[in-house]
Amino acid sequence: MPYGFLDIANTPSVRRAQAEMGADHLWSEFKGHREFDSFGPKEAVFIAGRDSFYMASLSETGWPYVQHRGGPTGFLKVIDSKTLAFADYRGNRQYISTGNIAANARVSLFLMDYPHGTRLKIFATARQVALDADPELTAAVTDTGYGAHLERIFRLELAAFDWNCPQHIAPRFTETEVLSATQPLRDRLAELEQEVIQLRRRGTDKNQPARDQGEPR
Repeated sequence: MPYGFLDIANTPSVRRAQAEMGADHLWSEFKGHREFDSFGPKEAVFIAGRDSFYMASLSETGWPYVQHRGGPTGFLKVIDSKTLAFADYRGNRQYISTGNIAANARVSLFLMDYPHGTRLKIFATARQVALDADPELTAAVTDTGYGAHLERIFRLELAAFDWNCPQHIAPRFTETEVLSATQPLRDRLAELEQEVIQLRRRGTDKNQPARDQGEPR
């Protein structure tokens, strides 16, 4: 676990909970400098493979809000080793995350790979970027083939990240993944069905003369 992530997460109340559960000794030495947290090739490949993530923000009344963000595979872009960005397409038009981020830039992201039981957690600060404010960034994160109305860009500056424990992550598969995994079985089934049709035809052809000879003239 990167030290920077627990440096943020280990608040006094968290440390008390760890002590009450006899786990404080596990994390007592996890202190470090957050500036060492940066996205490398492993994180970049993982992020590029995601078609959704969960993002938590905090309202002005102190209530957390978790939103599912989805889009084409790779819509969350690694701009550099400290920066992410994504195109914000029109949804239900409640704008809860948008409003929360305007008041408090801190967000937390969960990126899930359910088939492999892998989870990447990210602390970041987010800000809105108007589409015409940074044309280069807009072009970098926009998928022109995605049929949805683009409203804004969100730019996220990394605070810390952590590759989380895979325990209790139930494997789940998308329709595309299931179709891909079962394609060899369906191909083989189609071959067998064709073989059955051919065998039936051969059997019919062999029996046809015998039936013809037995018919009265």
